[in-house]
Amino acid sequence: MTSQGSTRQPKYQRIADELRAAIRSGEYGPGDRLPGENDLMATYDVARMTARQALGVLQNEGLTEARKGAGVFVRAFRPLRRHGIQRLAQEQWGSGRSIWSTDSEDRDLVVDQVEVHEERASEEIVVALDVPDGSPVWVRSRRFVLDGKPVLFATSYLPSDVVADSAITQTDTGPGGTYARLAELGHKPVHFREEVRCRMPSAGEAERLALSMGTPVIQIVRTAFAEDGRAVEVNEMTLDSASYVLEYAFDA
Repeated sequence: MTSQGSTRQPKYQRIADELRAAIRSGEYGPGDRLPGENDLMATYDVARMTARQALGVLQNEGLTEARKGAGVFVRAFRPLRRHGIQRLAQEQWGSGRSIWSTDSEDRDLVVDQVEVHEERASEEIVVALDVPDGSPVWVRSRRFVLDGKPVLFATSYLPSDVVADSAITQTDTGPGGTYARLAELGHKPVHFREEVRCRMPSAGEAERLALSMGTPVIQIVRTAFAEDGRAVEVNEMTLDSASYVLEYAFDA
């Protein structure tokens, strides 16, 4: 006998539940093609829109991806585990290692779409960096592509009076990255604050991160502070939510 709760469950959700269970059991492995709309219509005796909604649920959850003209496939990409605390330790960037090496391990990481320029700080950045209105800031934007999949787009803002004429204003900041260079300039980051929220992407963000329709992004805004309490960097990061697990490990 069917329970009242399952009777009320939409047909597309029941189909999605069965497909999800099949993926988790290994019936469909990474890279395998799922039954298409026509297959689901015949198997479950449902309309095309219902079949499409069922497949859409799995795409929104990040379990599958649609390939134009080929169908819907189980995602083969292994989610990236972002170690929110360990990655910012001074022993990481202070020894010349990228903070990304904590997350990416031995996977293939490419940084592209790198742009570096100086501009007047926006109202939001003026407040975040606590600088006078109209102050110049250096802006560093870049995209991170892991195993061929765009996973993150980041834009950093740094006070010009701190970083002018340093390697931070160049495309390649050198070993240890921006934080190592800030330390050399006498503005070593000693405290960080991160704000995390989830939202739907803009059209530009979805294109830049090659997101499947309906996939939300995680927005992380990190502020780095020097020993005197001054904010020396604001980093606005946009992450593909289906590509990340955020991990925070700390002592009681």
